[in-house]
Amino acid sequence: MTTNLSYPIGQPSTETIQEENMAVWKQDIRDLPQKLTEAVSGLSAEQLDTPYRPEGWTIRQVVHHLADSHMNSFTRFKLALTEANPTIKPYEEHLWAEQPDTIEAPIELSLHILEGLHARWFILLNSLNAEDWQKTFYHPGSGQTMSLAEALRMYSWHSRHHTAHIVNLRHLRGW
Repeated sequence: MTTNLSYPIGQPSTETIQEENMAVWKQDIRDLPQKLTEAVSGLSAEQLDTPYRPEGWTIRQVVHHLADSHMNSFTRFKLALTEANPTIKPYEEHLWAEQPDTIEAPIELSLHILEGLHARWFILLNSLNAEDWQKTFYHPGSGQTMSLAEALRMYSWHSRHHTAHIVNLRHLRGW
């Protein structure tokens, strides 16, 4: 386990976009629901409401954030596949994490969302050809244009990053 509570697996990936890497990243998308479910298995309500680091989100908020974030990402993929470099709608994830559903709702609700969402996303990812992976969307918040291949790399990392927050906290607390 790492002592870096903010980035337990390191900063976002900058791995080269190659077919081999993309195959691994697709598996990360496929595997998130199961790995996340395993990471939170058996945790009490008190444990779920424990921040993974000082001034960080609780485990409950992290699980709901993953559902929120990945629903947005799936939509961005669909937009990029059906429109020419669409401008996507950014959202204030830190404010979403403070909403009552994120703070209070049972995590099973988001685990179910992620299970269905990631199954569909994995099917979509496996249907893309080389030309599709080069399709892009524009993020006005960051001012960047991102290809679907770059987005896959990011969300592979994002899946592993937040799961590691939970696993790391469990290890540190002896849960």
